[in-house]
Amino acid sequence: MAVKRKASGKSSFLDKVLGRIGRIDPEGLQTVVQQLARERAFLETVFNSIADGVLVLDADGRILYANQAAPGLVGVPADGAEGLPIGRFLPGLDWDRLRQGDPGENRGVYRTELEVEYPRPRFLRVLATPLAGGRDGTDGVVLIVHDQTELRQQTSEVIESERLHALTLLAASVAHEIGNPLNAIHIHLQLLTREIKRLRLLCGTASADGRSGRPGGDTVGTDEVLELAGRMDGYLDVAQGEIGRLDYIITEFLQALRPTPPRFESAVLNDVARATLDLLRPELDNRGLEVEDRLAPRLPAARCDPAQIKQVLVNLIKNAMQAMQRGGRLTLASGATPDAVWLSITDTGGGIPPEQLQRIFQPFYTTKEKGTGLGLMIVQRIIRDHGGRVEMDSRVHQGTTFRLWLPLMEPSPRLLGTGRPAPVRA
Repeated sequence: MAVKRKASGKSSFLDKVLGRIGRIDPEGLQTVVQQLARERAFLETVFNSIADGVLVLDADGRILYANQAAPGLVGVPADGAEGLPIGRFLPGLDWDRLRQGDPGENRGVYRTELEVEYPRPRFLRVLATPLAGGRDGTDGVVLIVHDQTELRQQTSEVIESERLHALTLLAASVAHEIGNPLNAIHIHLQLLTREIKRLRLLCGTASADGRSGRPGGDTVGTDEVLELAGRMDGYLDVAQGEIGRLDYIITEFLQALRPTPPRFESAVLNDVARATLDLLRPELDNRGLEVEDRLAPRLPAARCDPAQIKQVLVNLIKNAMQAMQRGGRLTLASGATPDAVWLSITDTGGGIPPEQLQRIFQPFYTTKEKGTGLGLMIVQRIIRDHGGRVEMDSRVHQGTTFRLWLPLMEPSPRLLGTGRPAPVRA
C-alpha cells in the first residue's frame, strides 16, 4: 500500500479531504472547492497549451473532456463534445482492447496509429492510458492524439528519394551495358547494308557480262539474288528502326532519372498551358476529344521553368487523353491565391480505383498496358523542385483531376488589422 500511496502523491490533498469530509464545516468546504477549482483551471490551461489532443473518456467510450487541440485533430465539436462516443470520430480505434489493456504490460500505455479523413486527411498516433478504479478495472481512458502527418510525409519523401537514387544508379549501369551491344549491332547492320549494296553491284556486273543463271542450273539467277537483297533490305530497315527506338527509350529513361535543375523565370501558367494545347491539338482532334478552356484571365506570373512545366502538362494531358473515349472532355482551369497560382487538368475518363491511388506516383507503377510508370513520378519531382505541390482527385466512372500549385513570382501583400482575408486574384 505504501507504493500505491507514493504513486498517487499528486492526489494527497484530495485524499486528505476525503478522509475527513464528514468533519468539514461550510467554510472549510468552500476552501476545498476553491482549491479544486484552481487545480482544474491550472490543468485546463496546461492541456490547452499542448499541441496534441487530450481526451478523457468514460468506461463506455464517451467523451468527458477534450482540450482545445482535439477538435482540429479528430473533428470533435469545440462545444458540446461531452457525452459523444469517441467511435464517431475515431472509427478505427479498438475500444475493447484499449479498455482492457495488455495484461503483459500491466495495463500500460496502449499505442496505435490511425488514418482519418475528417476534418482533413491526417495520420494520427494515439496513446491511451486506462484510468484504474472501476468495477471492471477501469473508470475510463485518457487519449493523447499526436498528428504525425508531416513526419509521415517527410519519411515517405526520404524513402522515395533513396529509392530514386538507387534506381538512377541501376538505370545508368543497365543503360551502359545495353548501350555497348546496341552500338555493336548498329555497326554490323551498317556493314550488312554495305555488303548488300556490293552484292547488287556484282549482280549488275554479272548481268552486263551475260553470266546470269539459268532455270534448273547450278548457279542462282541474278533476279533471285536481287529479290533476296530487297528482302534483306526490309529486314535491316526494321532492325535499325528498333535499335533507334531502343536508343531513344534509354535516352529518355536516363533523362527522367537524371533531372536537370529548373531554370527559373517569370512565366504565366496560362501561356504555358495554351502552348501545350497547341502542341497536342492534332492528337486531341484525332481522338475526337473536346477541350474546355476555363483558364482565369489576368493570372499573375509564377516562378517556374516553362520548359519543365510544359513537360509536366504534356505528361498529364496525354494520360488524360488515354483515359478517355471518343467524345470525352478535357478541361483546363487556373486560378490564384495571395501566395500561389494553380492549374488543373480534368478528364472524363474512368477514374482511378481507391486501392491504386497511393501507388500511382511510385516509379514503374502503371495502370496502362504499355506504360513505363515514370510519367507521374517525373511530374511530382518537377513540381517539388519548383517548391510546389500536386493534388489529385479521382472518382471511378467520373474522371480525374490533377491540380498543380506553384509559388507566385511576387506574393501579394497581406492586409493587417482589417479582419478580412487578402483578396484573391483570378
